[in-house]
Amino acid sequence: MWDWGSAAFNAVIVTFVFSVYLTDAVGADLDGPLSAATWLSVAIAVAGLVIALTAPVMGQRADRGGRRKRSLAVWTYLTVALTAAMFLVDADSPYPWFFVGLALLAIGSITFEFAEVSYFAMLRQVSTPSTVGRVSGYGWAMGYFGGIFLLLGAFVGFISGDGDTRGLLGIPTDGGLNIRLVCLLAAVWFAVFALPVLRSVPEIHAARGRASGGDDDEMGLRESYRILFRDLKDLWRRDPRTVKFLIASAIFRDGLAGVFTFGAILAVAVYGLDSGDVLIFGVAANVVAALGALAAGYADDHLGPKAVIVASLLAMLVTMGVLLFVDGTAMFWVFGLALCLFVGPAQSASRSFLARLAPADRDGQMFGLYATTGRAVSFLAPALFGLFAWAFDADRAGIAGIGLVLLVGLLLLLPVRTPTRDEATATWREGRDTAAE
Repeated sequence: MWDWGSAAFNAVIVTFVFSVYLTDAVGADLDGPLSAATWLSVAIAVAGLVIALTAPVMGQRADRGGRRKRSLAVWTYLTVALTAAMFLVDADSPYPWFFVGLALLAIGSITFEFAEVSYFAMLRQVSTPSTVGRVSGYGWAMGYFGGIFLLLGAFVGFISGDGDTRGLLGIPTDGGLNIRLVCLLAAVWFAVFALPVLRSVPEIHAARGRASGGDDDEMGLRESYRILFRDLKDLWRRDPRTVKFLIASAIFRDGLAGVFTFGAILAVAVYGLDSGDVLIFGVAANVVAALGALAAGYADDHLGPKAVIVASLLAMLVTMGVLLFVDGTAMFWVFGLALCLFVGPAQSASRSFLARLAPADRDGQMFGLYATTGRAVSFLAPALFGLFAWAFDADRAGIAGIGLVLLVGLLLLLPVRTPTRDEATATWREGRDTAAE
């Protein structure tokens, strides 16, 4: 349900609705050397830098203090409050509301990522070594389905149509009221569906043998970073697989993100889809990715997460090779959806792989590093897409750039050995010893 609810921020606020409203309506006539879209990219980049520098420490401090669920609640409802505050961003008064909207979006991106770190760290609390794959896959699929459901509801109820009122509810468009009400809807959606995990999953105890360094409320960030680097050195010495996986997954996850980032652009510019059909394709793509994540969860538990990721990446590379040479909307529908079928499994299995690898008591810290490494290489897919498109003077060639990112991630993953069932079970038991009864 948290995955389902969090789609309100990912799909509605960041991707499809509020960010577009901010640049195309509120900041459309912005004066100055920077365009609204450029300001947006700067704000998101700054937020990404903050996340990269602080996510592991935030996860570590929640682990050490036994406050993982409290951390999830705080960051989730801060994100909800920031989302609700976006209702104030009036398109008829672009200054200062455009910059207020930018700040709300950037800070919300940070608080949402911190919440996601604590949420991912709970995976071992609600699964066993024999069920972690399907639990992760089910949650990931629910995120896709939640986004689809909320987007369609927002479109039909608040956005569709022309004229001074929009949607089945007949909401006035003055000052962007219909879009601002969608932000309130997203806030309520997330707030409600975040409750079950907070009511059902017990809080953890403070990490054994690691809480003696003082209360984390009193411990400075400098000391937290010192502990982080000490733990990383210890982790590399004892089991370097985790560090190697974090590097490999950061790269192929950036390639996976690139598939959705540039898919709509290629659909229109290269394969001839009408702009109105892109939304329909987007819904279909998310459904297919969700179904793939559901099915792969069972394969994950039986064959291991590495097998699922490797098979998914290989299938995507083959499909991309076909897309480089075919033309027309029919071919894009067939092979574009085939490509999306394997995105969900790779994302879900990546999460379960790290849950199996993470040392006991350090789930939050490890998933914080998961966020950090992903942010650190997030420039790769956009850069290589642009480089290949420029070098070959064709947008289609950008597919090869994204494929190269996936290939490098795959090659780095291949030497990383999946934990055996016995290894995972031993770590699970050690972690459970510190969980609340």
